[in-house]
Amino acid sequence: MYLSGKYTSNSEIGSLRTFNGWSRRDIPGVWAADNGCFNQPDKYTNEGYLSWLSKLDPENCLFATAPDVVGDAAATRARAYPILAKIRELGFRAAYVVQDGETPDQVRWDELDAIFIGGSTEWKLGQEAADLAAEAKKRGKWVHMGRVNSLKRMKYAKSIGCDSVDGTYLAFAPEKNEKRLQSWIREIEQQPTLDI
Repeated sequence: MYLSGKYTSNSEIGSLRTFNGWSRRDIPGVWAADNGCFNQPDKYTNEGYLSWLSKLDPENCLFATAPDVVGDAAATRARAYPILAKIRELGFRAAYVVQDGETPDQVRWDELDAIFIGGSTEWKLGQEAADLAAEAKKRGKWVHMGRVNSLKRMKYAKSIGCDSVDGTYLAFAPEKNEKRLQSWIREIEQQPTLDI
């Protein structure tokens, strides 16, 4: 499933609603909630984010991310774990955003429903992120990868077990790129693993 911050009526493409960002509430179909810490870290507050989530309907929502600190696993753990239970209390599946340095033995798997592979590009395409995805799948958790804007990256995400991805691809030339994205989705469905 590809999630986009740019709305499209295409049922193959879900929406990513972001706190302190573009966040229409009347969008049909599958969606996920993002905390906005990557794009606007200075505007994030736990109170604001939880209040925003409380006004959204969790039906058709794949997950809602706990707050994170880009590229810093230790800081993310300190920030995210107190909020995961609160996200669940609002009826959402809680997603923990894994960052550079995270390993499967550091994750409190019982406190989350999904992982969101964030972090630096080098890290998210490396072995540690792949190991986290494998462990999450073994435990029946949803796996999502952020910042996926090419067919090659989509193939890679699929090959390590991701269930969904997001990106800004449709924000640029949306009519042209939506058709291209649809062809990528069809290709991914036919060829689920990365060509090496």
